[in-house]
Amino acid sequence: MNIAERSDEQILALATPMWRDLIRSSNEGNYGEFTKNFSRSLALAMDQVACGHQFANSELARNLSEDFDALGTIRRGDYVTVLFRQRSTKRPGEWLGRLVLGDEDGKVKIFGASIF
Repeated sequence: MNIAERSDEQILALATPMWRDLIRSSNEGNYGEFTKNFSRSLALAMDQVACGHQFANSELARNLSEDFDALGTIRRGDYVTVLFRQRSTKRPGEWLGRLVLGDEDGKVKIFGASIF
């Protein structure tokens, strides 16, 4: 079943642990774990050096709180964007987390991830 055809509850059940894994691996600066659920195209586009630079130089990327809230889903074609309210353990305030999920070889994969 295409991810866009699943219910919000089914999508959030898949997205939440993926988002939690991204937070954990970002905080640890662990590139291999960070990219483990990426689609092939995103993994190829995610340069290990650039990613390492972000891990080393971004206070936010290394201090993400596991205290986050799923805000909802947006369906577009074969992809679903899941939005999260994200917090930091060092900086006050809230950020918007975006996780784009799609299907690849029968598995749900990450096609995009960012924090604004």
